[in-house]
Amino acid sequence: MRLLPDIDSALRDFIAAQHLFFVGSAPLAADGHVNLSPKGLGTLRVLGPHSVAYLDYPGSGAETIAHLRENGRIVLMFCAFDGPPRIVRLHGQGTVVEPQDAAFAALRAHFGDGPGGRAIIRIEVARVSDSCGHGVPLMAFEAERSQLPAWMDHKGEDGLREYQAQKNRASVDGLPTLRWLDTP
Repeated sequence: MRLLPDIDSALRDFIAAQHLFFVGSAPLAADGHVNLSPKGLGTLRVLGPHSVAYLDYPGSGAETIAHLRENGRIVLMFCAFDGPPRIVRLHGQGTVVEPQDAAFAALRAHFGDGPGGRAIIRIEVARVSDSCGHGVPLMAFEAERSQLPAWMDHKGEDGLREYQAQKNRASVDGLPTLRWLDTP
């Protein structure tokens, strides 16, 4: 493993080439559930040498959002599934930026057209490391899955808000998630 000073242009290119990354977070409670989520659909952007963000879509849970609201700790992991073996981890402090927040529109502009997302997760990266990845299998990318964008489109804005109010109000450990759900 090596520590890198920042996200330079070569690392930015490596990150941009990955179709899949993993997000890890955990609550402060020792008996709380650690969360690990796969992300794709081209939702990650490198904003600077110590800053990244990803567009977070609605899903069956909102664990990362709850953990970030509680303590801000987050790690992103990228694995090379083709080409030379490599694993990159970005550790840092994450912030949840929701659509009602002033910073949302400017951050959202980095992601182009497509579904709006329930939040943008912005990470100030404090530690960048890479390692060999010799144990990661070689796999070929076929295509992005279309189910999530189609489901979001079918639900519509009101349907997504209702779904999130029902399914994403709290983490599995009972921590609050989206701030707009806290308001009556």
